[in-house]
Amino acid sequence: MIEVSIDNTFGTFRLKMDFSFGPGLTALFGRSGSGKTKLVDAVAGLEQISQGRIVINDQVLLDTQKGINLPPEQRRIGYVFQEARLFPHLSVKRNLTYGMALLPANQRRHTVEEIVDLMSIAHLLERYPATLSGGEKQRIAIGRALLSSPRLLLMDEPLASLDAIHKEEILPFIERLRDETGLPIIYVSHSIEEVIRLADTMALLSDGEIAAQGTVEDVMSRLDLHPLTGRYEAGAVINTVVQGHDDHDGLTSLGCAAGNFLLPRIYVDLGSKIRLRVRARDVSLALDKPNSTSVLNVFKGVITQISPMGPSPHVDFLIDIGVPLIARITRRSCNELKLRPGSTVYAMIKAAAIDRRNTGYARTNPIDNGDENDSGDETHEHLH
Repeated sequence: MIEVSIDNTFGTFRLKMDFSFGPGLTALFGRSGSGKTKLVDAVAGLEQISQGRIVINDQVLLDTQKGINLPPEQRRIGYVFQEARLFPHLSVKRNLTYGMALLPANQRRHTVEEIVDLMSIAHLLERYPATLSGGEKQRIAIGRALLSSPRLLLMDEPLASLDAIHKEEILPFIERLRDETGLPIIYVSHSIEEVIRLADTMALLSDGEIAAQGTVEDVMSRLDLHPLTGRYEAGAVINTVVQGHDDHDGLTSLGCAAGNFLLPRIYVDLGSKIRLRVRARDVSLALDKPNSTSVLNVFKGVITQISPMGPSPHVDFLIDIGVPLIARITRRSCNELKLRPGSTVYAMIKAAAIDRRNTGYARTNPIDNGDENDSGDETHEHLH
């Protein structure tokens, strides 16, 4: 268990937060300037804190009241930055073992062979950083952090400097790291797609404070948090399992408590667990079950919450379809349909609206080039 309590001013910016989290990957999500990097730097010991307490598994790293403030090198925390920061004059193998060599043998939790296998970098060991791709460099940086045998791993936007292809290359390794090492991870990101794919829990930061904390599904389903999670991209996050693939029509079926969602084909094994993000702006509502429609995803549900009607022309609805779903329609439509909490509705989502990034997977086709400007919809325009 990691416990963090900080109240510190950096110039005119105040960082004030009190939270705790356990194993798995916890994402820190928020707008630029919300305090994400300040927080992880404080945990790492890279920022001077005048008032605070940080504890990892009963090991006190910082307690300003008791005068305890361990320096970074004694905190046993691994840190992966946006840039790999490898030593250019050292081979990959020597970069990997740089921090490991500073540890007594009885404190080393991993062998070089274990980490090389985890990150699939055996073929890179004799090369030098200048010859590596961006994704390869980050894999080496992660491996180096792990070989320092940390009790906690901090990752500050590790994919921010990578293009779409190299992001997709490294995401599976972060998943393996999360699932196979048992190491608690704090992962800073401004990409909701990364958070949805990787995080077990998330903390939403705003103006130096934690606005919300919990599972990704719970935080993303809160209507009151849309100004912070991104109003345009707001939507529900749903846990699903890959049920089947229809190669003839180019569709994949994802099952959940609400039934099955159909979306353009994703190349993921049957039985795989997928977090699906359904954007509020892609959900339409009807009072009666639609007939003879091109829309493939239709779910019956009950409205449980409506966002306050302010100056915006739009209204957000939280709908129970067996899982929480969020819909965004105009105020005019809301008034004409006389929608209220408790109203029964049919939620409709075009399959084509659920593009590949809504599953956290950048590519839907093994030969896809991963172009960032490609929404993934153009090859599926016939799907509704």
